[in-house]
Order: sequence, then structure tokens, then C-alpha cells
Amino acid sequence: MNTLVLWDIDLTLIDARGLGHDWYRTALRATTGLDLVHVPSFPGRTERAITRELLTSHDLEPTEELVARLHAGLIDVATRERELLPARGRALPGAAAALGAFAERPDVVQSLVTGNLVEIARYKLAAFGLDEHLDFGIGGYGSVSEHRPALVLEAVRLATAKHAREFRAVVIGDTPHDVHAALHHGAVAVGVATGRSSAADLRGAGAHVVLDDLSDTAAVLEAVLARP
Repeated sequence: MNTLVLWDIDLTLIDARGLGHDWYRTALRATTGLDLVHVPSFPGRTERAITRELLTSHDLEPTEELVARLHAGLIDVATRERELLPARGRALPGAAAALGAFAERPDVVQSLVTGNLVEIARYKLAAFGLDEHLDFGIGGYGSVSEHRPALVLEAVRLATAKHAREFRAVVIGDTPHDVHAALHHGAVAVGVATGRSSAADLRGAGAHVVLDDLSDTAAVLEAVLARP
């Protein structure tokens, strides 16, 4: 059976905490002229959900046109500041080794299920040399839906269409949102306790396997490949 490994980014592969708040502050000011006062919760949520909540909390109607403009503002500030990323964050231990190990297996395809927009996902991972083994064209990104399960469905759909074969999907992430999104579509859920959610939180959400981090490459491979 072929396996589709779908990685989360923030606090799973990299740690760039605080960056999203800064970029939203700049994008909101550029797009609407308003200062950022109310900051939504970020972990595990999609860019679309965060954007709609942020606009509503600033007394703005989250129309499709305004959501698109704010997303364009986010991409603009990320493009300008992408060279600063290596100084603003770090790759998490074992991330590069795990991506490389899966890349050596002909029965594994790797992509993303992330709340980030695709452009920002590329910038974040490229900044830490983690983009080489991922197929960005078949990922599920934060522009797709407010609801994270829809991102898993989109990634599986795109991978199946591109490769003309069925996949066993495995979602790897650091929040209960990642776990719930996987379980919603019958995918394997691997929790990584490198974010704000504890190992107990991830187990309580129903993760099939929970890892403290990605530093043990053999353990990561086993977590993804050992389950039917």
C-alpha cells in the first residue's frame, strides 16, 4: 500500500512562534488601515478561519473580497520578510532527517496539510531547508476552508489524481485539530508533542501514535508505516 504523509508545519516541522501575529498586524494595517487589537487563536487553525475571526473581531464583514485582500497582504509581507525567517525561527529536531528518510521510500509521497497559505508554507520550509522532499502541488492549505478536515480531503484528492493510485493517508501534527482532521477521514493520526498541546492532549484527541518529538527517525518511520 502506498502511503501519503501529510505534514503540519508550525510547531511540527519548524518553530517560528510570534511570526504570524506580526505578519497579520502588518497585513491588517496595510489592507484596512486598522491596528491589530484582537488576536485570534492560531494553533491548528486554518488561515481562512483565523482571517474571518480577525476581521469580525475588528468590526469588519469578512467578505470573500476582503478575505482575499488580507491574504494577499499576508503573502506580500511574507515575501518581503522571507530572508529574515532563519533568524526568526528554527527547524525542530529530527525534522530534516524524517523528511529525508521518507523520501528514500518509493512507496511514500510527502505533502502538507497546513493552515498556512501555500506561498507562506513554501517560504517557511525553504528558510530551513525542509522543502526539498515535499510535493507542494498536492497539499491541503489554509485557503481551502475554515475547517481543517477539508484540507485532508483536498490533499488526498489531489494526490490520488496526480499519481492515479489509492493512498493510505497519515497526518502528522502537533494539535488536536490535526488529529481530528485525520480521524474525520479515516486517516492515521500521528501526534507530535512539540507545540502547545501535551502528549496527553493528543492521546485524548484520539491520536493513534504520539511522539515527544521527531528526533528518533526510526520511531517516526515506525509510527507512520507500522499501522495498517
